[in-house]
Amino acid sequence: MSAEWDEIQKELRRMRLAIAILSVIVILLGLLVGLLFQSRQTTIANAMNEVPAMEKGDDSVRVNSEFFLPSLPIPDTLSLAGEPVPLHQADLRERYEFELLVTTYRQSATILGFKRAARWFPIIEPLLASQGIPDDFKYLCVIESNLSHAISPSNAVGFWQFLEGTARQYGLEVNEDVDERYHVEKSTLAACKYLKDAYRKFGSWTLAAASYNMGMAGLDKQMEEQGEKDYYRLKLNQETSRYIFRMAVTKELFEHPDKYGFRFTPEELYAPISTQKLSVDKQVSDWVTFAKEHGTTYYMLKELNPWLRSKQLRNPMHKTYEIQLPN
Repeated sequence: MSAEWDEIQKELRRMRLAIAILSVIVILLGLLVGLLFQSRQTTIANAMNEVPAMEKGDDSVRVNSEFFLPSLPIPDTLSLAGEPVPLHQADLRERYEFELLVTTYRQSATILGFKRAARWFPIIEPLLASQGIPDDFKYLCVIESNLSHAISPSNAVGFWQFLEGTARQYGLEVNEDVDERYHVEKSTLAACKYLKDAYRKFGSWTLAAASYNMGMAGLDKQMEEQGEKDYYRLKLNQETSRYIFRMAVTKELFEHPDKYGFRFTPEELYAPISTQKLSVDKQVSDWVTFAKEHGTTYYMLKELNPWLRSKQLRNPMHKTYEIQLPN
C-alpha cells in the first residue's frame, strides 16, 4: 500500500510540473503576441505621421498637389465638315462637354485611336478627297470602330461598321470566302457612296453623318414627325443624339492633342505598313500554302488581308483580287 501511495505522489508531482511548464509557455506566448501587436501599431503610426492630414482634426489624407482632374476647355467656335456646331447654346454645350470628358478620360481607347490614325489616315484621307467627301469624315470611322476591324452587337463590321445588307447595297462583296467590309480601301469608298447619297437627300453633311448612325429612312421619319430639318433641334435616340458631338470632339482632340494632354513622339505612333500587291484571278485552294510560296506566313497574309475570311478562295467567276504581301 505504501509503494502504491508513493507512486501516486510521484504522478501528482509530474502533473504539477507539467502544468507549471505549460503556464510559463502560455505567459511567454502572450508576451510575444503583445510585443508583435505593439510593433505593428508603431509601424502604422509612423506611416500615418509621414502623410499629414489636410487640417487639424481632419482624417482625410492630403492629395498630392500636382495631381488633379481638371475640367476641360471648350472651344468658342467649332465646325464639322464646314458646318457650325452651335456651342453657344447651353444645352448643346453641355452635350459637347459630356463627350469631351468621356473621350478624353477614356485614355486607353483614345490613345490607341491616335496611334492607329498615323497608320490609316494616310490611306483614308485621299480616298475621301477623291470622292468629294469632307476630310472631317475620317473621324466618323474613329467613332465607329476606333480604326479597328470591330464587330458590333448588331453584326456591323469593319472600320466603317457596315451591316451585311448595306454593304452589298454599296458594292461590297460579302460571302463565305470574302468579306470586303474588312477591306479598308473598299469599305471607305462604299462609305463615301452612302454619304454622298445622304447628302443629296438631306442637303447637310451633319444630317448625312447622323443618318449613317440611324439610317436615312429612320432620320427622315423623325424629321417629318417633328417638323424639323436641323439635327440640333431634333429629339433622336440616345446614340444618334450623341453621334455628332462624339465626332466633333474627336476632331477637336485630333487637331489639338497637346491642349488636352495627349503628347506623342513620331516613334510612338503606328507607322504605315509597307506592302506590295499581287493580283489573283483564279481559285486558291489553300492560303497557307499560298503564303509559304510567296515568302510569308498565313498569319501575316491574314493580317494584311483581313477581308479573306476562309482558308481558300473559290472564285468561280475568276474575279481579280489584289492581295497585299509584305515588302
